[in-house]
Amino acid sequence: MTELSPEKKKITVFLAEDNLFVREGVRALLSFESDLEVVGTAADYDELIAGVQATDPQVLVTDIRMPPTFQTEGIDAAKEVRKRHRGTGVVILSQYDDPNYAISLLSEGAEGYAYLLKDRVAEGDQLAQAIREVASGGSKLDPKIVEALITPVTGDGDLSRKEEEMLRLVAEGRPIKRIAAAFRTTPADVSDSIERLFLKIAQGASSGASGALQRLKMLHQAIVQLDEQGESMSRLLPGGVAEKLRREGRKVGETEKLTVTVLMSDIRGYSTIAEDTDPSLLAGQLNIHRIEMNKAVTASGGNVWQFVGDAVMAVFGAPIPQEDHADRSLATALAMHRAQQEINRRWKSEGLAPFELGIGLSTGEVAAALLGSDEHLEYSLVGDTVNLAQRLQQWAAPGQIVLSDATYRCLETPVPAQELAPAPVKGRSAPVLAYKLSAMTERSEL
Repeated sequence: MTELSPEKKKITVFLAEDNLFVREGVRALLSFESDLEVVGTAADYDELIAGVQATDPQVLVTDIRMPPTFQTEGIDAAKEVRKRHRGTGVVILSQYDDPNYAISLLSEGAEGYAYLLKDRVAEGDQLAQAIREVASGGSKLDPKIVEALITPVTGDGDLSRKEEEMLRLVAEGRPIKRIAAAFRTTPADVSDSIERLFLKIAQGASSGASGALQRLKMLHQAIVQLDEQGESMSRLLPGGVAEKLRREGRKVGETEKLTVTVLMSDIRGYSTIAEDTDPSLLAGQLNIHRIEMNKAVTASGGNVWQFVGDAVMAVFGAPIPQEDHADRSLATALAMHRAQQEINRRWKSEGLAPFELGIGLSTGEVAAALLGSDEHLEYSLVGDTVNLAQRLQQWAAPGQIVLSDATYRCLETPVPAQELAPAPVKGRSAPVLAYKLSAMTERSEL
């Protein structure tokens, strides 16, 4: 049983199971974990949806088959819950070791999902571990499900040890980049290797193996589509870059000069929040924050370049040039503030600390290059524009956006902003001119 210090908050859990004895048994099992708290229960789909809406738990634990049809109500409800509450973790409990159920669960991405078999829940603290894992955005598949996925296609002995290991990592739901790290190669190489592996399996597959092959392909597709929010510094190729490099045949070390706008966002007082917040709760908050910030950036055609701790770096105008990159960046900064304000309203009702953002925008020329080796590639931006964006975000108080003079002058549509007195920044000899505006500025004012 996990001990919980008095100041740490418990992970709230909602439990859905139509069998009364199983439901109460699981509730009793979880009561031994001091860091977990069951805040509600349900016996069918409608009760589940209503109960989660009322209690807004951090984790939903649910059976697959429940009234009214005893088909896939649990999985359907889990997906509906995630649409309404993106940060909610989900643990599916099932008596069925058919991998198709697990694939159905993971079809929209694996983060925050776990799939466990009921007959193994009482073994050690598997359920508690799964709850903690999904509460912080992780995922977990029951080992028996993994075995069911890969055994039909590895039993003929035609796969090498390396291929079998890669197959196992795919079946476990590992993101492509983590598989690449395990094999000390690039994500592109891993993706190609997996496709070749599937082709090899298909060529020698029996009728039984073909079914397993189809399941693996579906799982692989789910992994490929996974939004890898937590990869931060190891995020090798941001959106659009891989396709651009393939199309242009770019080589390692080649550079190009681009005019871009760089956005840097930072959570004010994050260290203090981290000091006073349970790590598992904070991880869940940070995951929700990153998801919403990424949505705001991509909605305006930008690329999230890095998540560095609580900071977000995004770029507009690279790798694909955009004439209105400054306007896109400002629209994104406003959208990020609004999205975080909405999240904060939800968190307030849960007793969670709000995140307040300061954002800096800088426009100028950068050198973009594919750097590294065959084992580790990174598409990087180098230049004073990147450094200035970081310095300007430090000038932004909570709820503010600070624009460089170049960004302000690049805007195609004027914006009401306060001109700041020129001031020095680290790394520059001449004082910097910048403009400040509030997150409450409406897009219609731009």
